[in-house]
Amino acid sequence: MYMKSLLKQAAFIACLLPVAAAAQKQKITVTDLPAQQQVVIAVNGKPFTTLIYSDTMEKPFLYPIYAANGTTVTRGFPRNPEPGDPTDHPHHIGLWLNYENVNGLDFWNNSYNIPAAKKSQYGWIHTDRISAAESGSKGKLAYEASWTNQQRNVLLREKTSFLFSAEGEARIIDRTTTLTAVEDVSFPDIKDGFLGLRVAHELELPVKQAKEYKDDKGNITRVNETKDARVTGNYLTSAGKQGDSAWGSRGSWCMLYGKKGGDSISILIIDHPENPGYPTYWHARNYGLFAANPLGQKIFSEGREALNYKLAAGNSVTFRYRIVINAAGRSLNSAQITAYETAFKKSQ
Repeated sequence: MYMKSLLKQAAFIACLLPVAAAAQKQKITVTDLPAQQQVVIAVNGKPFTTLIYSDTMEKPFLYPIYAANGTTVTRGFPRNPEPGDPTDHPHHIGLWLNYENVNGLDFWNNSYNIPAAKKSQYGWIHTDRISAAESGSKGKLAYEASWTNQQRNVLLREKTSFLFSAEGEARIIDRTTTLTAVEDVSFPDIKDGFLGLRVAHELELPVKQAKEYKDDKGNITRVNETKDARVTGNYLTSAGKQGDSAWGSRGSWCMLYGKKGGDSISILIIDHPENPGYPTYWHARNYGLFAANPLGQKIFSEGREALNYKLAAGNSVTFRYRIVINAAGRSLNSAQITAYETAFKKSQ
């Protein structure tokens, strides 16, 4: 009888556990630190990410980004290098959004590494104000910014909002960015853009042989062969493309997955059907650049398509993306990905 009683109690407690777990809300805290030009986002008091919008930087960005298990999924270099970090492409930092050619100005490649004599060829994104910083079951962060040349003449006004949420072992970032043209603006089809994420070294794909990459100004960056066994990343797209084949292919989503910190880390980026150029092309490199570029169609299609997107003065365009960071015993499966994509399409 005593043993039966214990078993009944154990069964009752087991039934309650899922209910208790569901009742535990994960609070998202959004803390504006204007003196530091940062906004800090946390989940139940644990770090999630930080918006950094200092005028000493060339754009606002989220950095670092943490998975639920406490490991960073973004490369540390150049702001806080970690052991083994590659030091190529210093303009790749955290999660950002910009483009290589906006009326001839390069917003993508600008960084501290550009000589002063060449800075006039590059654009800046200056954050004008933080317009929302709200905590709750979902955290909201919004800012307004200006895309300018070096003389602070404005080409575009930007309004961006983030919704941060947490579901079990997943951390979710929904980004909505509206660009309004102050003057007529053209975005010629070009390789480097648009939504960019530079991932941690361990989540890169192994680089089998050294390669040099050239930007539109002829600047060359060399990426060396991978000799680190910790590098375990792989890509998978909605169209079934894997590994290096994901680069230059279209898909409604792309997932990068690998091992870091003892867990499988999945980073899923979902395109929205109302975005221009949907489904986007993936500028997904093996050395750790994970980007969605809907505007570079001529480059990725090898001339079969062209967009050459233009925005007349006073007109606006909106881009929406969902980024899911999952830390678990295994990578996200197809049912989970479908659920995240379906929910994103229905969201406002």
